[in-house]
Amino acid sequence: MVHDLAFCGDGEELLPPGHRVGEWTVTGPIGEGGWATVYAARRAEGTAGSDGADGVDDTIALKVLPTAGLAPRQARQVAEAAHREAELARTAPHPRLVRLLDTLTLAAPDRPALDGSIVLVMERARCTLRDLLATGVDEARGARIIAGICEGLAHLHRSGWVHTDLKPENVLIGRDGEVRLSDFGLAIELTGTHGHCAPMGTPDYLPPERWKAPLGEHGVKIRTTADIWALGIVIHEVFAAGVPPFPGATPTARNAAAQQYAEGRAALRLAPAVPPFWRALAADCLAPTHAARAPHTAESLLARIRAHQSGRRPRRPRPRTALLALAACATAAVTATALWPRPDPAAHPARIRVFNAERGCQDRTDRDPRCSLGLAVDPLRPYTAENVIPTRVWNNDTLDADCQLPTGLPVINEEDLTSTVWYRIHLPGPTTAWLPAVRTKDRPTLLRCP
Repeated sequence: MVHDLAFCGDGEELLPPGHRVGEWTVTGPIGEGGWATVYAARRAEGTAGSDGADGVDDTIALKVLPTAGLAPRQARQVAEAAHREAELARTAPHPRLVRLLDTLTLAAPDRPALDGSIVLVMERARCTLRDLLATGVDEARGARIIAGICEGLAHLHRSGWVHTDLKPENVLIGRDGEVRLSDFGLAIELTGTHGHCAPMGTPDYLPPERWKAPLGEHGVKIRTTADIWALGIVIHEVFAAGVPPFPGATPTARNAAAQQYAEGRAALRLAPAVPPFWRALAADCLAPTHAARAPHTAESLLARIRAHQSGRRPRRPRPRTALLALAACATAAVTATALWPRPDPAAHPARIRVFNAERGCQDRTDRDPRCSLGLAVDPLRPYTAENVIPTRVWNNDTLDADCQLPTGLPVINEEDLTSTVWYRIHLPGPTTAWLPAVRTKDRPTLLRCP
């Protein structure tokens, strides 16, 4: 199953519409990646099964992996990746895994770059989870998606495989609306408790131990807990509108933040938008070490999800995400007002400009959620996700501050600057919030907050 994407090649289409590949006729490009190009195809007229009697959809996807022109080692890697996908599909089929229909070798003597390519014939999906995150997912749908991912992972792990590249792009949503895990080119078959793989993967979803694992003759050691870590990232992204749990404008910055957390130098700060049950589930998946994650298997997580779903009886089918967001806003507002009096309108506020020390966020104008900063509810409590109001701010935003607290909890920014000074921010409506001084370069002269 392959999702619909705009074809992103910058040259001539390698396989034009109408080109015959085995029993299939290419209808157009879907997308391309580092090793493969994907095409939509339809069963050629007059071939066996073209009437749909065999139960196979007549519209499928062809994943074409060229080997021509590659160095011998690269060609072996491509062939091994295709073999893994085929072997997994053969030995461990499951409704939550993409269905591989066939494999073949492409004969295209008129196209030397494609002649001899390996072709995987797969079901075609409606979209990816990444596509859904771009439009928003309510809690009910998010719960079904995460449950489906856990079903697929539980089956993989029981069958002795580790996906190793779980991410929203590899979670496909079928035409039936159900989840299918896909792209098993990096999947590893376990030998006992672990397997070995090449030091490859998507940085945002690799567990902390992968970055320091010794590289042996067979690669780095991999275990099922690597998938559990990636699942924690995905859970957070599903319920936080695509925002990853570790801050940073680039994968390198986010990986550095994850390493700080894993080493105990930073707290795990999950977005306030993540509902409590899913926050706890994500936190368990994101335990900093393999040993700490080991008890949280895909099966045990799935059991928790099913128990949570069976125990919830909503009277009206309204998305709870919006309700929880409103509740969070109301709670933050009430808490802030109770802890700290609203600024006196007669006071003389100072205008201060927000500063994000992450250089990759300083020149952005698109208000990327990954570059947003939080305003605290209480400057005497740890500056964590639980102590941040829903309203976010970005570099160069201007805020009204009416007083300062010189003895709040210390905050360290990305440049390792530390300060205990906090500014009380006057926001529209009844809400009051706090900005740590390390989040601005301004140093206004303000009265001490009462």
